Amino acid sequence: MSATVSFTVPTPRGPQPVTVSYARAGRGEPLLLLHGIGHHRQAWDPVVDILATERDVIAVDLPGFGASPALPDGLAYDLPTTTSVFGAFCEALELERPHVAGNSLGGLLALELGREKHVRSVTALSPAGFWSEAERRYAFGVLLTMRQISQRLPLPLVERLSRTAAGRTALTSTIYARPGRRSPEAVVAETLALAQATGFDQTLRAGTTVKFTDDIPGIPVTVAWGTRDWLLVRRQGVRAKQIIPRARLVRLPGCGHCPMNDDPALVARVLLDGSR
Repeated sequence: MSATVSFTVPTPRGPQPVTVSYARAGRGEPLLLLHGIGHHRQAWDPVVDILATERDVIAVDLPGFGASPALPDGLAYDLPTTTSVFGAFCEALELERPHVAGNSLGGLLALELGREKHVRSVTALSPAGFWSEAERRYAFGVLLTMRQISQRLPLPLVERLSRTAAGRTALTSTIYARPGRRSPEAVVAETLALAQATGFDQTLRAGTTVKFTDDIPGIPVTVAWGTRDWLLVRRQGVRAKQIIPRARLVRLPGCGHCPMNDDPALVARVLLDGSR
């Protein structure tokens, strides 16, 4: 069920209102799902029904992405602000230290929420922040190109391309290893989500200096990486294991940067195991 919630977050100019869109399904311990830059909460659709058999699943549109409005003027799209936003979001929904899972930017946010002890477990799928400078520049260049293409393609052309496996591959092969499995409707929706994301540019700029460098003691952490992730290459997972030595490092065979679509059963199992 889709819903919105509004709350305030502290800023140097006083409390500011923030509104976040989310969908909730299932029952059990709460599990918060966070998507990557330029995406939207529907990225998790392939695994939500499986997760909802054992978890109270809350899939969120990050501020400035999907159906969530942009942050108010004066709030930066950086890690401290976003962590504060999701701390307030959990309070507003009365989620007491939920499990959290994230992909890409969402994986970095999940790890940051774990570092701040706001959650009871973390599962990060190809999280940002473990790159070398060359790898970061490459990934940001690819993301900017994807963004520009999505903004320039006429909607009728996107719809026509989405009707064939070859067209879906042309539109989404950067993030999916098996783009033909994505439905035409989903491909159109996420192309529009990338084109219309009001928080994209500021989020990308804020990420130019980001690296995750801290251990996360005291809570279970799982880091999973697709073997066919061409955006954030899998050797970054080895770095994540070195920085968070007690983390469980999981290989996702045949999966790309957004593995939820490539192998829903495997990803759901990793998320459920990580939150047990």
